[in-house]
Amino acid sequence: MPVYSLIDAHEDLAWNMLTFGRDYTLAAHQQRERERREGSLAPQVNGDTLLGWPEYQKGGVVAVFATLFAAPRRRKSGAWDVLTYATPQEARDLYRRQLAAYRDLTQSHPEAFTLVTTRREWEAHWEATAPRPDAAHPVALVLLMENAEAIETPEDVAWWYGQGLRIIGPAWTGTRFCGGTREPGPLTDEGRALLKAMAEWHMALDISHMDERAALEALDIYPGPVLASHANPKALVRSDSNRYLTDPVLKRLIERGGTVGIVPFNRFLTGDWRPEDGKDAVSLRRVVEMMDYVCQMAGSARHVGIGSDFDGGFGWQHVPAEVDTIADLQKLAPMLAERGYTEADIRAIFGENWHRLLLECLPQEAPA
Repeated sequence: MPVYSLIDAHEDLAWNMLTFGRDYTLAAHQQRERERREGSLAPQVNGDTLLGWPEYQKGGVVAVFATLFAAPRRRKSGAWDVLTYATPQEARDLYRRQLAAYRDLTQSHPEAFTLVTTRREWEAHWEATAPRPDAAHPVALVLLMENAEAIETPEDVAWWYGQGLRIIGPAWTGTRFCGGTREPGPLTDEGRALLKAMAEWHMALDISHMDERAALEALDIYPGPVLASHANPKALVRSDSNRYLTDPVLKRLIERGGTVGIVPFNRFLTGDWRPEDGKDAVSLRRVVEMMDYVCQMAGSARHVGIGSDFDGGFGWQHVPAEVDTIADLQKLAPMLAERGYTEADIRAIFGENWHRLLLECLPQEAPA
C-alpha cells in the first residue's frame, strides 16, 4: 500500500510539552512507557500519546499545524492544568512560552522538526518530502493560534505575524472576539477589528470553535483564506453542542474555498460515545463517512482533510479501534478507495488540500 503525504491541520504539541513534559522526538510507545514508569498524570487526564517522530515518519506526516493554545482559568481542568490564564496579558505570556518551546524544539532537533513561515520554505519542504513521505524527513511545523485571547490589541497581530504565526482561530470557548464552544454568541466589535488586522497580513482564519452566528458573519466579511482546522459535521455527530459545523456553516466554508479537517476522536464521530464504551466501539470508517459527507456537499474532494487534534485532551483510549498512533491514519486510504475515491482524491484529502491553503496564506518571504 502506498504511503500518502499527510498534513495534519491541528496538534497541540507545545501545550503537551509544557504541561506534561512530552518529548515528541521519541516514539509514541517509548513516551507511553516513560510516563507509566515516572507516574505521570498525562495518561490519566489526557490519555496515552498518539504521537512520536518515528510514527510521523511511518505515517507519512510531512507537516503539522502546531498550535499556541491555553485555556481560560474558568475552564481549568484540575491542579495539573498549569497553562491557564485570567487576563489577555497572562495568555500572551503563556503563548510566548509555547512559541519559545517550538523554537527550542526545532533548533535542538533540526533533523526532526522545522518551523516553516514562508512559501519559499514550504515549497522546498513539500518538493523534498511529498514524493517519498515514508523516507526520513523533518516534520514542518506551521504555527496556528487557537483561542486568540493572547492578542491584546489588533496592532499586536503584526508582532505575532513577525514571529511566524500564520493561522488564527479567534475562539475556543467564548472570547472577547466571539462566541465559542459551550459559550455561544455573535462576532463582537473586537472580533471584527481582529479580522481586519488579520486581513492586512493575509492570515488564514480558523473557524473551528466559533459559534454558528460568529462563523457565518466571519465567513461573509473576512477576505482572506479560511479553514476549519479540526471540526466535524454536526449532522453526522448528532449532538446539540455548538462545537460542530452546522450545514449552513459548512456550505459557506466550501463556497469560500475552505477546507475542514476531520477529527478522529470517538466523541466527535459518535456524539453519544463515552470512554466506558471503549475505543473498539467506533471504527475508523466513521471518519470516512464524515469525509464523504463533506465531499458530497462540495461535489468534490477539494474541501476536506485531516485535523487530528491528537493529544489535544484525548489519547489512544479515545480514538477508533484501528488507531494505535498517528501512523494508522494511512488506513483511511484503502477505506476511501473502497468508497470510490480516486488516487487524486485521496492525495487531496491526505495533504494536497492543506498544501493549497499554505500556498495561499504563506508569504513568499519573511516580512522585513
